[in-house]
Amino acid sequence: MLLAVFSDVHGNLPALELMLADAGTVDGYVCLGDTVNYGPWSNECVDLVESLPNLVSLRGNHEDYFLAGEYGGGSTLARQFFRHCFGSFDRMASLRGLEAEYRTNGIRFSHTIGDRYVFADTPVELDCNSVIGHTHRQFLVCRSPFYLCNCGSVGQNRAFLDVIEYVKIETETGEVDLRGLTYDPGPLISELRARHYPDDCVAYYESKPRRG
Repeated sequence: MLLAVFSDVHGNLPALELMLADAGTVDGYVCLGDTVNYGPWSNECVDLVESLPNLVSLRGNHEDYFLAGEYGGGSTLARQFFRHCFGSFDRMASLRGLEAEYRTNGIRFSHTIGDRYVFADTPVELDCNSVIGHTHRQFLVCRSPFYLCNCGSVGQNRAFLDVIEYVKIETETGEVDLRGLTYDPGPLISELRARHYPDDCVAYYESKPRRG
């Protein structure tokens, strides 16, 4: 089964649409969470993800924040984003049924491992092949006899604002295809301004480096 696996859309609808177009024909989709917050299209992104055929949709920490009704992290900037996005979010029922992990063919899918920020060099114990998101950094490393893959971020790449990352996985063979493409984030930033995001939030996106 060929799966398109993606994470951390963070309300960026144009990036999500481009990622889905790039994925082409697949047998199913796995969303690893953090579809909401930061970007201006949390409602629309939840709707689009829900519409995908043969979908497994998991929750991330930002879904947990929305369900709790408060931001649970320590970042002042992220708290500003949360306050702005949460007030206009009305798809709460869609978040309540999301699971924390999914396993198939010896592969574990989850937003992260142990509520940690897991990078390529982070020591973690694996009991199977694992695919995660959360850090917005794509990688594939061997932790013999298993692999650890981060599919990257669709909507808020931490290295380059204009890069979309996800993976395609063939579950029968275990083959992992790291996918990346560039896009124009200008409409995203324009929409942040149109929806009257705080200046610090707009500046966060404007200041991020771009690959293109």
